[in-house]
Formats: sequence, structure tokens, C-alpha cells
Amino acid sequence: MTPRTGSAAGSTLAFVESPVQLLNVLEWAHTVAPRTAQEHAESAVPPSVRTRHEAAADPAGEQVDRAAEARTRAPLTPDALTVVVLSPTDPMTRGQLRRMAELARAEGYHVRWEEARGGASAPFQTIGGLTPLLRVARRVVIGDPFSRYVQLLLTITRARDLVVVDDGTATMEFISQLARGERLVRWHRRGGRPGARDIVFAPVSASARRRLTPGGNRTVEVFSSMPMETVPEGVRITANDFAWTRSRFGPPRITKGADLVGTSLVETGVVDPDRYLEAVASLARTHGATRYFAHRRESSEKLHRLAVETGLEVVRPDLPLELIARRGPIGRTILSFPSTVVHTLPLALAGTEVKVAVCDIDPSWLTDHASPRAQGFLSGVTGTARDVHRLSAVAHTA
Repeated sequence: MTPRTGSAAGSTLAFVESPVQLLNVLEWAHTVAPRTAQEHAESAVPPSVRTRHEAAADPAGEQVDRAAEARTRAPLTPDALTVVVLSPTDPMTRGQLRRMAELARAEGYHVRWEEARGGASAPFQTIGGLTPLLRVARRVVIGDPFSRYVQLLLTITRARDLVVVDDGTATMEFISQLARGERLVRWHRRGGRPGARDIVFAPVSASARRRLTPGGNRTVEVFSSMPMETVPEGVRITANDFAWTRSRFGPPRITKGADLVGTSLVETGVVDPDRYLEAVASLARTHGATRYFAHRRESSEKLHRLAVETGLEVVRPDLPLELIARRGPIGRTILSFPSTVVHTLPLALAGTEVKVAVCDIDPSWLTDHASPRAQGFLSGVTGTARDVHRLSAVAHTA
């Protein structure tokens, strides 16, 4: 059953395909919705964290006055936002999305669940059903500018205000490509020849990139916790400091041990599976980790092997890790490879005693199929992270 969309649902439409995207829509809505001074004070990040993060997010290097900026943006009331979930087929992702949808409804927002990939006719039915809403929406929020589904929807909407919320480290690549006027391609696919589907879809992708470029009466905002080296002219960057997460969850109970965060770099063909398991085992031994929080895209086969060979307890989170960590219990040290969480967890856990440590990816771990840009991109993810402890890459032992 499709939930009702409310009389004001045409004001703002948000399209999400992952739990993290939906989390960041809630974070964005929290900054836009009218709040009292007391609520602002209760959700404030400690000044030392806020200053470093927001200075990095502002291309001019100036601190961002988020309260002042919020006053310049159109206020958002719960009945003015409809979150459209373009549901994927992966069971783990669907499960987390349903939990996040429950949280969104609890905040008073309308959620419309679309089986967007439920068969050959599903895309046509989904797009046909969403077209009337897209035509009247004044503002559109998207979580993945690289998504072909989203790019196609952008060619339909007449909205003058576009907002891109974080889809993890991919946001850094999106901003860089937009600034250079390049076609939108995910970082781990760079360097390969465009396939037949890429060529057929190229006009739609080019149109979406133009829509995501500010001009005339069209505004583009990027709501992100990621560092931005180059920002396209006219694009407004707003810092995501996870105020909603901190106001709704925690503070967590902190355990004495360490927890390890998984990554899908093996599944995307970037890192060799044997080298990855060796690195996980070495980190667990060195730092006394007992739990492994699996990425939602990690395969069951790899996780079973990991549990057998390392003795780690594999945990399949039912929510994004930022919420799991904030809710607790969580280890005093969180170990991670280069990924989104090395940027987001220090913000979500601001004011706690939890330390986030990141382990570099050794070039010898990369597969022959990895993009030529993989090592540089992953090093950049680590190098730009703030409030984290850097660990040397785990040496490979033959």
C-alpha cells in the first residue's frame, strides 16, 4: 500500500535509494525545519568540532553560521516533505530502508515506498506515478546524483531548487566532476570504456548534469559532511553535523574493547578478498576487536569466511552505523578502512570518548580490475578525515 502524500506534499520531494541517503535527508530536514533556540542549543556540536568541520565545508575557508544560513532557506514543515524510497532489491538494504522509513514517519514526514525495481514494467509504473508530483514540486532532494533512476527523474521535474544530500564518499567525487564539467561516473568505475548502456543513457546523464549546475533562477545546494576541495561556482555547501542523530539518540554506553567496521571494497572489485581478510584479522589481533559491523553490501559468503577465520562476531546492523554507534553500546575504539564513516562517526559521536581509527589501503591489496584512480581516491578519503587516528596499512605476509 502506498502511503498518502498529504495536501502539501508537492512542496519538497526527496528521492532515496539507500538507508544513509534517507538518514541524511532527515539531517537536512532537521536544519531547515523551524526550531526553537533551546532545540538549537541542545543539538549544538562542541565548538572545537564545529569550527574544524564547517571551515572545511566552506570553500572560502570561513566558518559557516548554520543558524543564519537556515534563516535564508525556505522553512520546512513535516507535511511539506514527501520521501520517495526507490527501493532496491538487496534484502539488507531494504531492511535498513524500512527501519529508516519508520523513523521518517515518526518525525511526521510522508514516506512513499516504490518497488522501483520489481520487474520489467516497474520503472515505467514508478516514473508514471511520480510524474505528477515531480511537475508540481518546488524543491527536489536527491541522495545519489550518479543513479540513472534519479538522473531520469531530474529530466522531468521543473523544480528550481535542487538539494544533494550525502551518499557517502561519492559526494566528494560528484562535486569534483561537476566542477570540472565532466560526465558523472562513480569513482570505482573511472578509467574503463563506457558500455552500451552508458552510451544509450549518455543524453539523460548530460541533461541531469546540466540540471545540477546552478544557473538563472535554479539553485543547487549540497548538504554534506564530506570535505570539498573544489566547489563549482554557485553551488551552496551546507555542513551536515548530524544534529538530528545526536538529538534523537544517545549518548551511547561505551565498552572497553574495539569494534571494526566493514567495507564493500571487495564487492565493488577494488580490493582483493584474501588481502582484505588478512588485514581484518591483523587489525582484530592488534587492537583487540571482537565485533565486525558488516556493510550492507558485503556478501554472505565473505562474511562467513571472515567469521570463521578471524573469530570476530559479525553484526548485520538494522540501521546506518551512525545511528547504531550513537545508540550504543559501542567500543571505545572504532576501526575502519577508508570509507564514509571516518568522516561521519566523529560528528555523530561528538562529545563522547569514542576514538575512530582508520587503516590505509596498501596498493598491493588492489585488484587488477581496480580503477586507476582507486588508490588516490582512497588515500584522499583518509587524508581529509578529521578527528580520526591514522593507522599504517597492514603489511601483507606471504
